[in-house]
Amino acid sequence: MGRMTSPVITVGFDLDMTLIDSRPGIRATYVALAERTGTYIDADLVVTRLGPPPETELAHWYPAERVAAVADLYRSLYPEHGVPGATALPGARESIAAVRAAGGRAIVVTAKHEPNAKLQVEHLRLGPDAVIGNLWAEQKAEALREHGASVYVGDHVGDVRGARAAGALSVTVPTGPIGAEELRAAGADVVLADLTEFPAWLAGHLEAYRAAPRA
Repeated sequence: MGRMTSPVITVGFDLDMTLIDSRPGIRATYVALAERTGTYIDADLVVTRLGPPPETELAHWYPAERVAAVADLYRSLYPEHGVPGATALPGARESIAAVRAAGGRAIVVTAKHEPNAKLQVEHLRLGPDAVIGNLWAEQKAEALREHGASVYVGDHVGDVRGARAAGALSVTVPTGPIGAEELRAAGADVVLADLTEFPAWLAGHLEAYRAAPRA
């Protein structure tokens, strides 16, 4: 009997503070950026508000006309300083593996610069089927719809907005800067303690889907 050509499910995952703790690497990159540009940046403060693209953060430290160029410099520094400083969060690899073991596809959809996101994923051997970068908040819906994702897992209210814009189920983890109550208030459908709970949640979700009557 031939293998099914379409996946049982496609699940999208955010990267920073959902799958990985990128704070040490991002902090190191901002320290290097501050040294290169001669501009003070409170890197400890920066890593408490991760989520949006770096232009949002850099606007706090540089005049508007310099932000785009400094963001390019930040991205060029990230492979050396950021990639080796990140670690996989508990349950990250197991969550991606659970999707694939169920016959599904796991994709990463992130605001991070796509080449750097791919370097980061490869360095940590996370093993998703695809990595799509440069998308923040509602923009993430573009990739989620294109890949047919019915679930999006993230840690930020921007991830909730992206999931809802795509018509996907919003599954969240308060492992980033946003607490569980704020995620619920933003419209998250599911709030897990962390990704160690995701494989069991996925198994239940798929069981309910299979048991649901079809129109």
